[in-house]
Amino acid sequence: MKIAFQMDPIGSVNITADSTFRLAEEAQARGHELFYYGPDDLAYEEGRITARGQSLTVQRQQGAHATLGPREKVDLAGFDVVWLRQDPPFDMHYITTTHLLDRLAATTLVVNDPFWVRNSPEKLLVLNFPDLTPPTTIARDLQTIREFKAKHGDVILKPLYGNGGAGVFRLDANDRNLSSLHELFTGFSREPLIVQKYLPAVSKGDKRVILIDGEPVGAINRVPAEGEVRSNMHVGGRPEKVALTDRDREICAAIGPVLREKGQVFVGIDVIGDWLTEINVTSPTGIQELERFDGVNVAEMIWQAVEARVTARA
Repeated sequence: MKIAFQMDPIGSVNITADSTFRLAEEAQARGHELFYYGPDDLAYEEGRITARGQSLTVQRQQGAHATLGPREKVDLAGFDVVWLRQDPPFDMHYITTTHLLDRLAATTLVVNDPFWVRNSPEKLLVLNFPDLTPPTTIARDLQTIREFKAKHGDVILKPLYGNGGAGVFRLDANDRNLSSLHELFTGFSREPLIVQKYLPAVSKGDKRVILIDGEPVGAINRVPAEGEVRSNMHVGGRPEKVALTDRDREICAAIGPVLREKGQVFVGIDVIGDWLTEINVTSPTGIQELERFDGVNVAEMIWQAVEARVTARA
């Protein structure tokens, strides 16, 4: 198959951790032809969806991990699969790329389905499952946030469309910084904030569960660094081997059919204790850590699901 990756600059990825690199590596091993371009290189041109990019081959040698061909413009309708893999922020630029990729639906499988990526961002899709999530408020109004904090005492405040643990704050019952943080966030963004009741179980880890076509295939536990609230690996969280619990499987059973129906082939959910906190559909990660811990070729499983969808479309 002809595979295109819409992603962040490939030259700077960490090949021992990056899930997109692992997907490209497995695709190449399966005999697929790879093409690479960035979101800035995507365009609509008189009815065609085009991208300026380069053919790609990969190898597991940091610094020499990507060999790129001459830069060229391609019509993405000629590809079997396009992977939507750039990281958030989930801003209007990101959203516009989903609108453009939507136009490939008749000819090309876009993974994850861009319509539902756009309509199911990670911190909003969880609102469909209130029985599985901790108490949550999404608001820009300071008084609403104050009332939520007064009710729950110890809370986590974060940007609604951020990623990687950036801008995440814990405000305990004695904290006096809410007004200042609200002023800071609303000063540079018109987006609401999300506030959730703090879950003490995060000290034991924030579990990332990987789902393929709605089915859980394994999990890793991300333990915060000493003195940190955030467990994201981008900010020093330590990945550990962990098994799926009955509660994890209960959560996956509840959300899996929705993910499968909406074309979200590769998803990473975040579970703290017994609670679902995020459903990551934009550019989930965790493949390589899970493969090392469990000895399972997760990338192969993802490609089997993608190839099955392509075959079903034929």
